[in-house]
Amino acid sequence: MRKIILLFILLLTSDFYATAQEFIPLWPMGKMPNTKGVSLKDSIANERVYRVGTPGMYAFFPSTQENKGAAVVICPGGGYERLAYVISGWQLAKWFNTMGISAFVLNYRLPNSPDLKQRELGPLQDAQRAIRFIRSNAKKWRIKPDRIGSMGSSAGGHLAALLATNTTDVSAIGDSVSRQSFRPDFAILVSPVITMGNYAHAGSRKNLLGPNPSADLLKAYSLENAVTSTTPPCFLTHAYNDTVVDQRNSLLFYQALIDQKIPASLHIFPQGGHAIALRNNPGSTQQWTTLCESWLLEMNLISDSN
Repeated sequence: MRKIILLFILLLTSDFYATAQEFIPLWPMGKMPNTKGVSLKDSIANERVYRVGTPGMYAFFPSTQENKGAAVVICPGGGYERLAYVISGWQLAKWFNTMGISAFVLNYRLPNSPDLKQRELGPLQDAQRAIRFIRSNAKKWRIKPDRIGSMGSSAGGHLAALLATNTTDVSAIGDSVSRQSFRPDFAILVSPVITMGNYAHAGSRKNLLGPNPSADLLKAYSLENAVTSTTPPCFLTHAYNDTVVDQRNSLLFYQALIDQKIPASLHIFPQGGHAIALRNNPGSTQQWTTLCESWLLEMNLISDSN
């Protein structure tokens, strides 16, 4: 009987370690910027995070044999109101692992947090810190520091694109991590929110910028205005029948990319709805993951050989 109980405990324990992911807090105690000092706990329900108490990232690593040396920070979507960390986070991370890419699902502060001094800066500060943190640990994790990208769906796509286009350092705290670059080397955007103008997703705009944003704020966070010659290569995918985030968000960003001669790939499929899923998509939309992997190979971000 004792052996059976021991075996049962062993199986439970091994299963836990097989599914659990390492959570890495981003900020040292007392050093997080843009805070009022309010103590918050994470609020999680139905595989959604509604309040982030501890900004950080869940680390998903490929096996040593399959590691291609690239990494990606995944920004979950949720309209800047919540984080759909499973469907637009963990599931994508496991897919990246199959390609030999290390993946980090970002648990970023939401603009509605009562702790934030400046609501719109919180998500970007956490995203910049995540890129820097990965670069500072690149050697330990066998990651090439020039192959670290950003990825996001829906409002997470806006944050991933903001990370790729923003040139202002809003996350430095004077430690060794802050000496690393916060700019990603590529961006993958799925059904992304891009503009805060005519084709904006109203919920994301209100949650990020508040109910009455200024014209300057609307322009600054309309990312078709933020693309420069230093923006990294981008892969975009969207669905024609997306009734939540207008496909013209991706079109506006792609136009800005080609105007600046940034290597970019855009795929708009007839079906797929909003926040195109990883699997079980209708028709040709099922090909987006294959196209994305081919693009990563084409851009020399991963290779067939380690």
